[in-house]
Amino acid sequence: MMKTMTFLRVNLFAAALLTCSPIFAQEESTFEISASADLVSRYVWRGVHTASASIQPGLTASWKGLSLTAWGSTDFTSDGKEVDLTLGYEAGGFNIAVTDYWWTTDGESTRYGNYSANHYFEGTVGYNFGESFPLTLTWNTMFGMDGDKDEEGKQRYSTYVEAAYDFAVKGVDLTAGIGVSPWTGLYHRAGTTGFALSTVSLKATKGLKITDSFTLPVFVQGILAPNQDTVFLVFGISL
Repeated sequence: MMKTMTFLRVNLFAAALLTCSPIFAQEESTFEISASADLVSRYVWRGVHTASASIQPGLTASWKGLSLTAWGSTDFTSDGKEVDLTLGYEAGGFNIAVTDYWWTTDGESTRYGNYSANHYFEGTVGYNFGESFPLTLTWNTMFGMDGDKDEEGKQRYSTYVEAAYDFAVKGVDLTAGIGVSPWTGLYHRAGTTGFALSTVSLKATKGLKITDSFTLPVFVQGILAPNQDTVFLVFGISL
C-alpha cells in the first residue's frame, strides 16, 4: 500500500535527485520552478514494498524558503499510481512540511475528491546539521484521515522517524540511513505491534558519463526492512 519511496527521498518535499535549472527567475528574485524525474526498479517506501518498476516525476515552486511540490509515481505493470502535494518551509537547516498523499493500487477505483477515505495527511519536522556534520533527522506523523485508523476507529498517528548521514568514498556519494516506527501504525506488518525498526539502508549515487558534456546520475540502494522481514536492492536513474 504505500510508498518508497524507498527512502529515495530523505525529506518528503525533496523527491528528486536531479533538479533542472530554474525556468522562471527574475533578477533579485528568489522565486524558482524546478522539475525532475526518477526511474526506479521497484518502489519501496519506509521499508514497505509499494510497486514494481516505476517512473516518479516531480515539480516544485519555491520562494524564500517556502515550497510547493507535486510528486507522483506510476508503475509499469498495473494501474497503481500516486500523487502527493507538499507545502514546506526551510530556514537555516530547519524544515517543516505538510503532505497530502493520494494513491490507487491494482486498478482500485478511488476518487481523488473523496478526502476522508482516499487521502492521508502527514506533518513533517526535520533538521540538517550542515556540511561539517551532514546528518539529517526527520520526524513524520500521519493525522486526520480514515485510512490511518485502527479496527476500533481510533486514529493511529502512524509515525516514521529517520536519521540519514551523507558521506563520500572514492568519488561515490553515499547515504547511510536508519528509520523506526515508534508505535503501531501502517508501517507494521500484520501481527506486529509497538516500537519497530523499519529500515537500515545504504544508498550509493554516482554520475555515469555518457558523453563529454552529459552525465547521467544513477543510484543503487540496499534496504534491510526488519519489520517487514525482507530486504530490497533498488536501482534508479535520475532524468
